[in-house]
Amino acid sequence: MATTHTRTAARWMAAPSILLLFMWMIVPLGMTVYFSFLHYNLLSPGEESWAGLMNYEFFVTDPAFKDAVFNTLYLVLGVLLITTVGGTLLALLLDQPFWGQGVARLMVIAPFFVMPTVSALVWKNMLMHPVNGLFAWIARTLGFQPVDWLGAYPLTSITIIVAWQWLPFATLILLTALQSLDQEQKEAAEMDGAGAFSIFRHITLPHLSRALTVVVLIETIFLLNVFAEILVTTNGGPGTASTNLGFLIYMQGLLQFDAGGASAGGVIAVILANVVAFFLIRAIGKNLEA
Repeated sequence: MATTHTRTAARWMAAPSILLLFMWMIVPLGMTVYFSFLHYNLLSPGEESWAGLMNYEFFVTDPAFKDAVFNTLYLVLGVLLITTVGGTLLALLLDQPFWGQGVARLMVIAPFFVMPTVSALVWKNMLMHPVNGLFAWIARTLGFQPVDWLGAYPLTSITIIVAWQWLPFATLILLTALQSLDQEQKEAAEMDGAGAFSIFRHITLPHLSRALTVVVLIETIFLLNVFAEILVTTNGGPGTASTNLGFLIYMQGLLQFDAGGASAGGVIAVILANVVAFFLIRAIGKNLEA
């Protein structure tokens, strides 16, 4: 009986926080859905009218929509590939004993704490600048023509910038998982004549599978909403070459002042993000049960 009363009291104590969190999430979402059915221009407040599904139809049939969806998937998959492979290699390297290991780990993790706008400006003006950037200086030194990265390869350049920001996160998670690996398994495999690649393939990689799925899930949720790096570096261009869904919604709402169309785009983006999250969670659930 005492346990039942304790659980009931705990639920009532947690209820205000849960209700506040629910309202904090549902109220903006509800307003977004409501505005998505209106003709609502920010330059003409008070002149809203019912639009039905017209905003959704306009957003989906926009020529930039297909490019934005492709660019979003390209950015997410590209960053995931770089961070998972690079994070695994860095974690394996940092797990080895060497002089200055603590400093090296700190330097690897440091980029994760840099603001996205700051890192984007550094990459744009100090590394990828076609005249004064470090890459241009290296190209001229080696006798090659400097490349305008953000002009010629805008989406790939943004993918590299975002991957540089998220690589420390993947490295930290994978390094933590790697340190929990039972060393006796590796020693037994070495005694049986297994090489380094065989140990990695049959022991280390299966041990890292759960950590990898967590990295993929968390990064995907955030990568679907990349915005600051695009705004600072390419502003979605040239044309729509680097425009993702988030930036397309920004253009619709704050550049064209179409709050109704931007709200419809936001609802579509939320639906697509939930679809992606659903399949990822199912994949992770199967992995954790294995």
